[in-house]
Amino acid sequence: MTTPSIHFPAPPPQSETELLARAQGLAGLTLGELATIARQPLPASAQSGKGWVGQLLEQFLGASAGSRPEPDFTYISVELKTLPLNAGGQPKESTYVCSVPLKDNRHLRWETSWVRLKLQRVLWVPLEADPHIIFAQRRIGTALLWSPDAEQEAMLKQDWEEHMDRICLGQLETISARDGEVLQIRPKAAHSKVLSSTCGSDGAPAQTLPRGFYLRTGFTRAILQQHYAVYT
Repeated sequence: MTTPSIHFPAPPPQSETELLARAQGLAGLTLGELATIARQPLPASAQSGKGWVGQLLEQFLGASAGSRPEPDFTYISVELKTLPLNAGGQPKESTYVCSVPLKDNRHLRWETSWVRLKLQRVLWVPLEADPHIIFAQRRIGTALLWSPDAEQEAMLKQDWEEHMDRICLGQLETISARDGEVLQIRPKAAHSKVLSSTCGSDGAPAQTLPRGFYLRTGFTRAILQQHYAVYT
């Protein structure tokens, strides 16, 4: 099969087939090579370049949603998620999905939630993240398109509903990263001075750290095992 030519920045893809071909055309390239093609400076390390890889891939693949609460590839309703892998080829960290709605959330339903919208169709792009590999030499893996099966969606829905029930009851501060079988909630802010509005247990307005929904590594590991026959 002929490798498709790489364009940067790419226009929005018009089909899943076009998107997957673009993503698979990047497989095997290093971050240094991508930076050269894009004519962008390469961050000195993974820490200083946090978020850089995802933003670069969005441009290579033609994402158009920006920061809006909708899938990255709006026209074809596909979300982009990078998946950093350790030396054993397993997910290194939990995967951010979207922010947690902390106000005006009492009438939200799973079927219309941001989490479900983001996870209905996902382009997973694996990425080497072994700390022994210098940042510039880390390679892009073979991408896959994924949708949750009935069992996976049921688990996501159950966790989401349990989290949102507690949030609507003003119990946000009682939710920890240990809660949720496959979907957890964690603070998401650059520092403790970034606050969002919410309601306390008495219904009064309150301020708290922004929160995000994250997929546990066990969930993304199962996706890899299903599609790549990778076993621990």
